[in-house]
Amino acid sequence: MVAAQPAAAANPTGYQNVRINEVTSSNNDTVELYNAGSTAVSISGWKMSDDGFSPQSFSPSATTIPAGGFVTFNSPKGLGDADKLVIYTAGGTLVDRVEWATDKAKPAMARCGGDGTGTWVTTTAATTFGAPNSAGCPASPPAASRVRINEVTSNGADTVELYNGGTSAVGIGSWKYVDGDTGHSPVSISSSSPSAGSIPAGGYLTFGSALGLGDNDSLLLLDGSGNTVDSVTWTTDGAKPSDERCADGTGWFRTSVTATPGSANSCSGGGSGGGGGQTGHLLGGGGSLTGGCTPEAATGTGSAPAGTAAWPGGLDVTIADDVCAFTTSTGPEGRDVSGLAFDPATPSVLWAAKNKNWLYKLVKSGSTWIPDPSWSATGKQIRFAGGSGQPDAEGLTVGGNGHIYVTSERDNTDNTAPKDTVMEFDPAATGSTLTPVRQWDMTSQFPQLDTGSKDDANLGFEGVGYVPDGWLTANHWTDPLTGAAYDPAAYPLHGSGLFFAGLEWDGTLHVYGLNSDGTFTTFGAIATGKVSVTDVMFDAGTQRLVASCDNTCGETHTFMKINAAGAIVPDVTYTNPAVMPADNLEGFALAPTSTCADGSREAVWSDDGIYGFGPGSTSYGHALYSGTFPC
Repeated sequence: MVAAQPAAAANPTGYQNVRINEVTSSNNDTVELYNAGSTAVSISGWKMSDDGFSPQSFSPSATTIPAGGFVTFNSPKGLGDADKLVIYTAGGTLVDRVEWATDKAKPAMARCGGDGTGTWVTTTAATTFGAPNSAGCPASPPAASRVRINEVTSNGADTVELYNGGTSAVGIGSWKYVDGDTGHSPVSISSSSPSAGSIPAGGYLTFGSALGLGDNDSLLLLDGSGNTVDSVTWTTDGAKPSDERCADGTGWFRTSVTATPGSANSCSGGGSGGGGGQTGHLLGGGGSLTGGCTPEAATGTGSAPAGTAAWPGGLDVTIADDVCAFTTSTGPEGRDVSGLAFDPATPSVLWAAKNKNWLYKLVKSGSTWIPDPSWSATGKQIRFAGGSGQPDAEGLTVGGNGHIYVTSERDNTDNTAPKDTVMEFDPAATGSTLTPVRQWDMTSQFPQLDTGSKDDANLGFEGVGYVPDGWLTANHWTDPLTGAAYDPAAYPLHGSGLFFAGLEWDGTLHVYGLNSDGTFTTFGAIATGKVSVTDVMFDAGTQRLVASCDNTCGETHTFMKINAAGAIVPDVTYTNPAVMPADNLEGFALAPTSTCADGSREAVWSDDGIYGFGPGSTSYGHALYSGTFPC
C-alpha cells in the first residue's frame, strides 16, 4: 500500500480532532466518527481503507461534523473479523486508524471512558452509532484499557510516553506501535525499550520510536493481539517539543512548550497542534452593572499544590448567569454566591447558597442559570433554628433524604463570633423564609476561630458534602472511632450517609454523622493537602470526594479516594480551565453522569465577588460560570 503523503494545505481546520469512535464488522460494517474539537470540521472528500483495499470514498450521514457531534457511514467494502480501518482527509493525510483481532469488532468496538478520548473496548451491548458510547460500554473495562499514549515528541528525539491510569500493573511485553505511514509495519515496543515488560499502576514508560515521527503524523498503540489500545494524530509542529495529554491519561492532547517524558505532563502552552488543543474562550456575558452591584476584588491568592494537573474537560467556559443576578435585601451588591450542589434526584436543578443568608433553587433558561420562579424568583431567606439571626451561609449539599444541608461560619448580626453549624432545610416548605428542620452546632470544636476577630470567625465551615454510606463501605473506609471497617449500623440515628465539612482555616475536612435527635457523631479530620477548602462534594461519576479551593490554592479541585489502608487521601488535583479568572471562586459542582452528552457533563463555578476580569470586561458583574467535565 502506498504511504499517505502529508497535504497540510488541503486539510480542514481541526481535522486531527476527528476520531474513529465506533466500528462494527457486522451489521453493514458501520463506522462512527466523532469530533472532539470545539469547531465544526468538514469531511467532504475524505476516504477510508482497510488492510486489503486502497483508500475509497464513503458516503457519510453528513459532510460536516459539528463540535461534539457524530457522523456515521457504511464501509464501501466489507470489514473482516480481524481487520483495520484507516481514515484520510481529502488531501491524503491520515486522520485516525484502528485495528482489531478476530471478533473484537462484534457486536462493535467503541471508545469507552469518553467519546473521542476513551480507549478501545469490545462492547457488550447493542451498538450506539450516532450517540454517545457510554450506553454500550462495559461497566468494568479490562485493566489494559487504562494504558494510554500520554506524550509524543517529533523533534528528532521521537520519544513516546505511555501512562497506566489503572490500579494494577499491565504487562506490555508483546505490545507494538506504528506511525501514520500505512506502509510501515508495527514495531515491538520491547525492541525499542528492552526493559519494557510492564507498566506499574500510576506509572510511566518511555521509548524512542524506531520509525521516526514527523509533521502531520500519528502514533497507534497495539496490544499483543493486534487490537488498537490508543492513538493520537497531530498537525505541523504539533508534537514539537511535545504533544501531551492534559491531564495524564485522561485529558485530550495539546502542544506543550516543555517535554516531560517519564513524569507528569507539564501542560504548559496549550497550542493547537495535537488533538483538541485549542485555546479556550470565555463565552457569553454582557449586561450593565446596576446601582449597588459593586464587585469585590479577589484576595488571598496563593499557589496550587505540587503535582496539580490541567483541567481535564473542555477549555471553553460560558458565563452562566444574568448580570448582578443575586441582589437581595441583606446583600444588595449582588455577590457572595458561595456553595453549589446539583440535585441528584433532579439533575436539572442547581442549588446555590449566598453568604448573606439566602438559598436559591436554580434552573436553566438557555445557557443561563436563573432562580426557579415556581420555588422563588428571588431566592428564600434562611434563618437559624427558632427563626433567629442571619446565617453566613457558605456551603450546601443535598442529603440522602432530599433535604438541603447548609453550613454557616457565623451569624452576620454578630460577625466577630464564629457559629459553625450545619442546618437542614426541607425544600418543600412553603413561605419566603426557611427555618431548619434540625440544626447541629460544632462551634466549640474550633476555639482557634473564636478570637474576637471577624476575619478569624470567617474561616470556619466553608463547604459541605454528603457522602453515602455505600461508598464508604464498598471501599472499606476505616472508622477512626473503632479502628475497624466502618459499620453504618453502629450509628442508627445518622441516616444513610456522613457529612464532610471543609474548614477554610486549614483545609481539613471534618466528618460528622448528623443524628435525627439533633446530636452528632464526630469522626475526626482528614487532610486534603491544601491550605484551605472552599467547597466539598461527592461525585458519584468518578467515585471521589472533591475538595475545592479558590485562588488561595491556585483555583484547584482535589479528588480524594479511599486507599488500600482504608484512609481517605488525595488522588489527583486539577486546576480550573485556563480562561477562568483567578478569583474567589468558592463554589464548584459537577452534574450527575445521567446528564452526560457527547462524553461530557456540566461543571459550574460560583464567584464570591463577581469581580470577573475587571472593569470593562464582558464578564464583569457575573457570579456563575459553566464548563464541561469528562463523563
